[in-house]
Amino acid sequence: MKAVQKWSVAVALSGFLFGFDTVVISGANLPIKELWHTTPFFHGLFIMSMALWGTVLGSLTGGIPCDRLGRKKTLIWIGVLYFVSALGSALSPDPYLFSFFRFIGGVGVGASSVAAPTYISEISSAKNRGKLVALYQFNLVLGILIAFFSNYALQGFQGDNDWRWMLGVEAIPALIYTLMVMQVAKSPRWLLYKRNAEQQALEVLSKIYDPAEAKQQVLDIKADLANTANDVKLFSRRFRNPLILAFLIAFFNQVSGINFILYYAPEILERAGLAEGDSLLSSISIGVINLIFTFVGVGLIDRLGRRQLMYIGSFGYIISLLVVAWAFYTGASSSILLTFILIFIASHAIGQGAVIWVFISEIFPNKVRSYGQSWGTGTHWVFAALITLLTPVFLDSESGIFKDNPWPIFAFFAFMMFLQLLFVKFLMPETKGISLEELEKTILK
Repeated sequence: MKAVQKWSVAVALSGFLFGFDTVVISGANLPIKELWHTTPFFHGLFIMSMALWGTVLGSLTGGIPCDRLGRKKTLIWIGVLYFVSALGSALSPDPYLFSFFRFIGGVGVGASSVAAPTYISEISSAKNRGKLVALYQFNLVLGILIAFFSNYALQGFQGDNDWRWMLGVEAIPALIYTLMVMQVAKSPRWLLYKRNAEQQALEVLSKIYDPAEAKQQVLDIKADLANTANDVKLFSRRFRNPLILAFLIAFFNQVSGINFILYYAPEILERAGLAEGDSLLSSISIGVINLIFTFVGVGLIDRLGRRQLMYIGSFGYIISLLVVAWAFYTGASSSILLTFILIFIASHAIGQGAVIWVFISEIFPNKVRSYGQSWGTGTHWVFAALITLLTPVFLDSESGIFKDNPWPIFAFFAFMMFLQLLFVKFLMPETKGISLEELEKTILK
């Protein structure tokens, strides 16, 4: 395996921890309710949602250590956060410490969504950048699936303390990831930008390219940096285009309804007529389809390009969401509804799921890339938090606006995906096979 591939795989493992950490709490939900007897408000806000708020903070501020400490050091500290969070959550004697350690893990999740794609995009060549950055999303989906299986395997392992093992086992992959990421090289673009360490940058690039091409890469990066002022600010007119592009792709990612369906899949499927046990089993099928088609998306992203995958995903979104809305409206069979929910998941995995982290990591210039990545991922996580919090308002059996039939929700998501299709058609540039420095010239026109 080439050096760049080894480094990318090591860094992408932070995505595995991201997915695992996000879902593993589902196994602790009911046992913690019975153990600490907190109020529903406290349980929802502090026990279940605290990691999500940590994720928002980590994503919004992750660009700061990424820029000042460097991509590699930030990635190492992310591993430490995951490790401490896993052990601390598992050993917590009360709900307050538990919430604190879950929050720490959430900060790691948010920061990893900034640092990992940024790092991988900066060590990759133009021809393989897409699939290498998309490894982060693949590992994320794999982590979600493994968390479900891990929780299932540990059920009944230690009686009332099962949930502690479910949460604590994350310390093992967190330690492995931290040790692996210590072995990766520093980002050559960061070395040139922040340290003016030309020789070190050349040594890293020489492990990725042949000697002549590595020297040319150094010259190209230096020329790009020379054309950008040292006191450049992200939120300036010069970067209007990448700011808009990052915001819109992150916004559309969430108003597709992906988190709505992933987080509330069992409840949605029960409303369609599936028994509780069948709905839980079907939720696992959603995870399997997500993993399979994420693998397909990773394989196609450098062949078809980012825009083509977004076209495929958008059409799949629109068709599947309209059929799901129709199925709820008419009371069609649950098998039809499940089929098109799975088509929706496949559309997301090939389109937005494979593209978002890659695209955001490509469209910002070297000197503001980490902050631009933070802007895009922060947008993603803020809308994820809002949709997760607002869902009970629409679905709650007592007071939900659409408690009797949620078809308008899916119709709304379908309309938003039509708007996404227009975004892809008229605004989204193709970034496949173009160096980061050349992309800067194109996007900042």
